[in-house]
Amino acid sequence: MITEFTDSFVGVWKANKGSLLRTVIYTIGHFIIAICCLMIIADVTIREAATDAIVEPLLNSLWYFILDKWWTTNVKKTKRKT
Repeated sequence: MITEFTDSFVGVWKANKGSLLRTVIYTIGHFIIAICCLMIIADVTIREAATDAIVEPLLNSLWYFILDKWWTTNVKKTKRKT
């Protein structure tokens, strides 16, 4: 039995498989590069570097999502009024 959510997810995956795969590969590469840079530049352990390399981009993504939601609800309304 396929639910609406599963069916939608599968449809999105099939329609964007190449782009999603490249995004995952890019993200993994970003984590590895950030970990190596932190270990070399800041002279921290791999555990500390991995924590920062993973947590910081996730928090930035959350911040961007909040900013984008605020922007689309407030800035678009302001532009429509003028």
